[in-house]
Amino acid sequence: MMGYPESLTDPSFAGQILVLTYPLVGNYGVPPEEEDEKGMPRYLEGRKIYPVAVVVSEYSFVASHYAAVKSLSQWLEEHKVPGIFGVDTRAITKRLREEGSALGAVVVGSDPAPEWENPNLRNLVAEVSVSSPQMYEPDAGDAEPPLIVAVDCGMKFNIVRYFVYYLRVRLRVVPWDYDFSKDEFDGLFISNGPGDPEKCEATVQCLRRVMQERPQVPIFGICLGHQLLALAAGCKTYKMKFGNRGVNQPCVDLRTGRCYITSQNHGFAVDDTQLPPGWEPLFVNANDGSNEGIGHKEKPWLSVQFHPEACCGPVDTAFLFDEFFKVLRGASGRSLTTVSYKHPQAISKVLVLGSGGLTIGQAGEFDYSGSQAIKALREQKVQSVLINPNIATVQTSRGLADQIFFVPVTPEFVTKVIEKVRPDGLFAAFGGQTALNCAVQLHRSGVLQKYGVRVLGTQIESIVATEDREIFKAGVESIGEQCAKSACANTMEEARQVAKEIGFPVLVRAAFALGGLGSGFASNEEDLDVLLTRAFATSSQVIIDECLKGWKELEYEVVRDAKDNCLVVCNMENLDPMGVHTGESIVVAPSQTLNNFEYHHLRAVAIKVIRHFGIVGEANIQYALDPHSSQYRIVEVNARLSRSSALASKATGYPLAYVAAKLALGHDLVSLRNMVTRSTTACFEPSLDYCVVKMPRWDIDKFPTVERTLGTQMKSVGEVMSIARSFPEAMQKALRMVNEGSVGFDESWYLRARAGAAVSKDGNIEEELQKPGPLRMWAIAHAFQQGFTVETVHALTRIDR
Repeated sequence: MMGYPESLTDPSFAGQILVLTYPLVGNYGVPPEEEDEKGMPRYLEGRKIYPVAVVVSEYSFVASHYAAVKSLSQWLEEHKVPGIFGVDTRAITKRLREEGSALGAVVVGSDPAPEWENPNLRNLVAEVSVSSPQMYEPDAGDAEPPLIVAVDCGMKFNIVRYFVYYLRVRLRVVPWDYDFSKDEFDGLFISNGPGDPEKCEATVQCLRRVMQERPQVPIFGICLGHQLLALAAGCKTYKMKFGNRGVNQPCVDLRTGRCYITSQNHGFAVDDTQLPPGWEPLFVNANDGSNEGIGHKEKPWLSVQFHPEACCGPVDTAFLFDEFFKVLRGASGRSLTTVSYKHPQAISKVLVLGSGGLTIGQAGEFDYSGSQAIKALREQKVQSVLINPNIATVQTSRGLADQIFFVPVTPEFVTKVIEKVRPDGLFAAFGGQTALNCAVQLHRSGVLQKYGVRVLGTQIESIVATEDREIFKAGVESIGEQCAKSACANTMEEARQVAKEIGFPVLVRAAFALGGLGSGFASNEEDLDVLLTRAFATSSQVIIDECLKGWKELEYEVVRDAKDNCLVVCNMENLDPMGVHTGESIVVAPSQTLNNFEYHHLRAVAIKVIRHFGIVGEANIQYALDPHSSQYRIVEVNARLSRSSALASKATGYPLAYVAAKLALGHDLVSLRNMVTRSTTACFEPSLDYCVVKMPRWDIDKFPTVERTLGTQMKSVGEVMSIARSFPEAMQKALRMVNEGSVGFDESWYLRARAGAAVSKDGNIEEELQKPGPLRMWAIAHAFQQGFTVETVHALTRIDR
């Protein structure tokens, strides 16, 4: 779980044993417990740790993050809360998922087991609520802001931050049993909290009086507050067998049909089968069908089971705070919302563009995505026509596609095929850059329009907007985000001028090129001229970028359907910092060194970006993140299936290419089924309790004239992917698989192979670490054997500790 400091300080976890299934916990340490100018904890959700114990599978003894002031272990010890690691959390999870939530205890060694205590029999809300009213005022403004009374049933401080810093209202926080029915206020908020809602009879009675005596006062409830509002309205609640706990619960807004990924932590739910007159369900869980929200048809009363302000978790539903504020201000009543309807157009034949011949930098991953797309077409009873000259692929096997043309994927040959077979639609996103470039040329030449061929999924305009650096940069900046400083040049002189303006060192890349072809770093004008000559040999345009060497490189795989449902299937972190092409990097999924703010902020940005560019299907967004601050840059967006998509699909079990093909044919994420469970929706974000490592393989010793240093141009000839319950185990498996002579993280392979593949000609280990090469991981093992410390290796490689 991203966000363990936030979860541990969440009052909703009071009395519980918190089991975290994330593959590595403690990795980014604990931020300071300092207060902000309003007297609230700046980084935490409560003033203490609320769970009675913490259980994790793998614990990181090194807290590696610029914001960390102590380790998780030190923090737990200070608060006298036990934590244990080395536990099979998957076994615990499976037991709970089969038998329902259970009582538990943490017992060490031969200590006697404590008496069983059921926290649900206690009034947990009374234990975590404030003891007296507290006032929070926003910074001074022009007009007096409205006053909201917030009933604290175990309220997280991020809710206070939303009201005071974001909505800029006055917030009076009162205890759970305080009689607020006699107070004057503009709006009423009922917070989240732990335990059984029926223990809060005092809150329910007071809430009921306000609803009867002041029916026009806006009311908003979250989590436990949702259950209390339902009880006050006359509904019933029930104890769920499992409860919904996690940051990836899909909820459908019944007003619009949109599905949102939400953060939840509750064991009770509202029974919406017997809603009183005037009330309607507003949200429903897309997996188990349980109620996730109710609202009154005429009165300004609304509540949801999830956390719109989620911390930790996604904030996709934060607009509910805005809705509450609009009602509070009288800016809008209950407005009518409609679900857009698009009449489906019949598609009987689709042309699938393959990736062409196998080359270094473009290999089997596009065969995987193309094969998945053809399977999706077959399921839909749509005829598939494949163009791919490569016979050594699965997608060209007999019996998969309905028709196969073994011709080059170029505009000339594709035009002839279109003339002959007359397809209705075109899949351009499943054959890498080759297919994408071809589709763009066919669109610009008017061939697609002439023969009535519709591009399915992401449209050509969106593809061009993400591929053309100037359009892309302008688009990103228009939504308040930032790319690396960059400019395009069409001549040598123009490129030299751009490089001077940005300042050396710079990254030089050929536009519309795959695998970083013709790219590299230039430290001076001489290096620049060499790289420009190479880049202009492969492209009419070059891109000059600011150098972000040493920053962390991250990727998010994002999916969006035509109804604007968005989700992030997987995020990945490169072991190597910026400066090495993603295809050359060792990639780890899920990311191991991001804290909650970084992970979820970049997730929100990814969704904002693909919405802006109108991508339908799958896209990949790459970031550079400063390891010493929260600064980041958007590096690029691939509006197509990529090498990373194939990795993410296999790492998570989420069939990205198959789903992207279905979305291109007009399906939406909510109606599609999860291919693993067959019963839940495909509109969900997989959670991994395991670790995946992708490691490239090089055969540089077969090419004596090739530069051995790894950089922005791909040189790997293949890759392996390992899956394990922990990062060290996954890394060990990958090292053994990628070279059959390697025994793992050990110096012996480096000592054997360095004559043919080492970067340093004279065995200088420091040079080997500073300049990434094919033997880098084994060179690190050799450095440790030579007595190098973790800090020294980190300083030389910029790999996170």
